[in-house]
Amino acid sequence: VQLQASGGGLVQAGGSLRLSCAASGRTFSSMGWFRQAPGKEREFVAGITWGDGITKYADFVKGRFTLSGDSARNTVNLQMSSLKPEDTAVYYCVGDNKWSSRVPTVWDYWGQGTQVTVSS
Repeated sequence: VQLQASGGGLVQAGGSLRLSCAASGRTFSSMGWFRQAPGKEREFVAGITWGDGITKYADFVKGRFTLSGDSARNTVNLQMSSLKPEDTAVYYCVGDNKWSSRVPTVWDYWGQGTQVTVSS
């Protein structure tokens, strides 16, 4: 099972980036994104359970980030706008067959991470 994330990079504050993730090896009923900044714990960014179509967002990204995807293709994307320096982190794609959760230990499958750096 693999979760391959791409799209990270360096962007100026106020800019945008789009992260993409493709899963292979199995299908997931929920997919999402976490992030981890240096010296900080891993935190939930956004997640969706395909069956109910409900997307959850962390409070700190509401109105700036949009999660989308395709359950049939096992892909999930994260469109990030109005980026801030505090959004700098490694972003991880996650997948599981439980309900989407803000708790990282609930998710069994993790991608390798993609670095997002926002300069001020």
